[in-house]
Amino acid sequence: MKQIIFIFMAILLATGMASAEKKAVISAKETSYDFGTIKEADGKVSHTFKIENTGDKPLVITRVIASCGCTTPEWTKEPIAPGKTGEITITYNPKGRVAPFTKTVSVYSNGKVGSFILTIRGVVEE
Repeated sequence: MKQIIFIFMAILLATGMASAEKKAVISAKETSYDFGTIKEADGKVSHTFKIENTGDKPLVITRVIASCGCTTPEWTKEPIAPGKTGEITITYNPKGRVAPFTKTVSVYSNGKVGSFILTIRGVVEE
């Protein structure tokens, strides 16, 4: 019985120590943006998302991948300090794409397991 209690206490202690570990946390107040209706002839449109590090270790964005070649991301390359913000600008090219659109951008960093998803949408008119 003492061994079971000892093992249980060791697991609780190890779990508590792991959760006290410092880490970066990626977040954004806005993760989706609607361009509304845009004209194909007006060319590319862009929107900048503010990314915040709500953790207590520097946030490093390692890669940002768009779901389509018509969408181009640009992002802060330097580590984002705890409590500070960085930017991810997504540019959409409507040329030859007269239709509604929804595009996603996957953000990979040390602030989340897997990807953090940003979305843009709108309707392209001739």
